[in-house]
Amino acid sequence: MALHELTIAEARAQLDRGEITSVQLTEALLERISAVEPTLHSYLTQTPELALQQAQAADERIKAGNASSLTGIPLGIKDVIVTKDVRTTCGSKVLENWVPPYDATVVSKLNEAGTVTLGKLNMDEFAMGSSNENSAFGGTRNPWDTERVPGGSSGGSAAAVAAGQAFGTLGTDTGGSIRQPAALCGIVGLKPTYGRVSRYGLVAFASSLDQCGPFARTVEDVALLLETIAGHDPKDSTSANLPVPDYRASLTGDIRGLKVGVPSEYFVEGMEPGVEKAVRTAIEQIKDLGAEIVEVSLPHTKYALPVYYIIAPAECSTNLARFDGVRYGVRLEGKGLFDEIESTRGQLFGAEVRRRIMLGTYALSSGYYDAYYRRAQQVRTLIRRDFQEVWSKVDLLAAPTSPTVAFKIGEKTDDPVAMYLSDVCTLPINLAGVPGLVVPCGFSDNLPTGLQLIGKPFDEATLLRVGHAYEQNNSWYKQHPSL
Repeated sequence: MALHELTIAEARAQLDRGEITSVQLTEALLERISAVEPTLHSYLTQTPELALQQAQAADERIKAGNASSLTGIPLGIKDVIVTKDVRTTCGSKVLENWVPPYDATVVSKLNEAGTVTLGKLNMDEFAMGSSNENSAFGGTRNPWDTERVPGGSSGGSAAAVAAGQAFGTLGTDTGGSIRQPAALCGIVGLKPTYGRVSRYGLVAFASSLDQCGPFARTVEDVALLLETIAGHDPKDSTSANLPVPDYRASLTGDIRGLKVGVPSEYFVEGMEPGVEKAVRTAIEQIKDLGAEIVEVSLPHTKYALPVYYIIAPAECSTNLARFDGVRYGVRLEGKGLFDEIESTRGQLFGAEVRRRIMLGTYALSSGYYDAYYRRAQQVRTLIRRDFQEVWSKVDLLAAPTSPTVAFKIGEKTDDPVAMYLSDVCTLPINLAGVPGLVVPCGFSDNLPTGLQLIGKPFDEATLLRVGHAYEQNNSWYKQHPSL
């Protein structure tokens, strides 16, 4: 097996046995990036010098006997997460050359663990998109079929893992931006419970929805990453002050007696038959492993799409008001201050960002606030209550992640509504603030599909337990795209 095809757990074992060094691992990943990056464009910024410095330090730490579970492991970071002295663009021309003076909390935690940073990963501009085509610097391609999208907005993070350009990556999920690309690229992705992982240093899109989470090849690898980045952060007022469990301890392989709900509303009209077949087959396998399958209903799910596309743009409109070229980022010249602000925002924000800002500003404007934004928040409460009620019947839910496999590049760029429908199975989870895990569950038309497991608040352990049990009884995670 080539080094870039190792899982994190496999690489960890070889490092601990002294069979390989972090420098050798890092060099292998850098070679892999050089080989496939011209085709995929997963990275916006590469940091080879920093990576080799960190790898050398990791090797010294391993020799000294004080390595953590991730010491010496090469990873990539989505470019919406700030990194000290490393360019952070958010996939936007507005921040094309911005170099942050501090690290996000999740990055600080990875640095403390002794990981190796390979670079910053491509994304839809300010995390707004479902295909990675909204990146101001050109989109990422799907490693399984380079004529197709990898999903979004964390498309670069997902493609990098699938293609062996990183052993694991961090992404962000506002409406499905970890889970949907994980499904489309055939890897594992986790959106933690809102508040489980600090958002300090995560450039905000929609503050009540955004959450940072990991990508990796296996559920065990995702558990390793989550253990490292999770936990309370006094710098983030939305961070939950709860202990972090030993997630790997939950990977027992035994799921007998668990009740798994299957919500009918998630098998939406227009879902590709191959996707539905793969998901339902996976659910039957979970039943064969000893879980009880229960049909359930989440009746307000049908409102999630319009609710999300009122609340998220409203919060986006507020958060992106700071990008005016006055304090940081690119600034275009004009006849006066307001002309400069108008030029900077009008010319440097992409079409999708401008669209969402306008939608959000309209929803928050006088005369429309009650009719749109307030009503959307009220319906959001009903969606959250659906989940609260179903937890009295089941331990977790199983559902599709995306109604389709990866679609062709350019197929939906002229139809924003069709693009928004790509997230119809993932949006409710963000609105409710609950965790969601995606594991590969087969192929349709030779393209990956993903099973979505949805859990109770702060019960990522059960999701990982079920996902791991399913994964270990299949070989999907062992398959690699041909590049």
